[in-house]
Amino acid sequence: MNFLTQIDNLALIALLLVTGSALFFPTLSTLISGKGLSPTEATIWINRRKAAVLDLRPASDFKIGHLPGSKHILAEQIPSGIDKLKLDRNNPIILVCQSGANARKLVPELNKLGFPEVAVLDGGVQAWQAAALPLVK
Repeated sequence: MNFLTQIDNLALIALLLVTGSALFFPTLSTLISGKGLSPTEATIWINRRKAAVLDLRPASDFKIGHLPGSKHILAEQIPSGIDKLKLDRNNPIILVCQSGANARKLVPELNKLGFPEVAVLDGGVQAWQAAALPLVK
């Protein structure tokens, strides 16, 4: 019991808790909001893992340019329109928006709809273009 009453030991315990939570927080946020993929990782998922790409941007942005093979669906249409896309629930899904922020919000919803592996393109279409990867019209 003397161990917990000494100030130095309490400081070490506090330091342990703070550093432990700092190391665990990124893992926790990834579990909650889905895995983030770089453009290179997304390309690997598309080519090797047959990932479906869902573009969540407005139709006008989609027409200007989108990732090859991506399917267009608005975020608010996901609950009612996802079945119309006829996606294989065994293959992963990559969500794409303009910057990556809006897509993260939909990961839990797609998980509830039966898609166990959902990732987000970090940086969205902007990151895809910055990596000099092609867009199709």
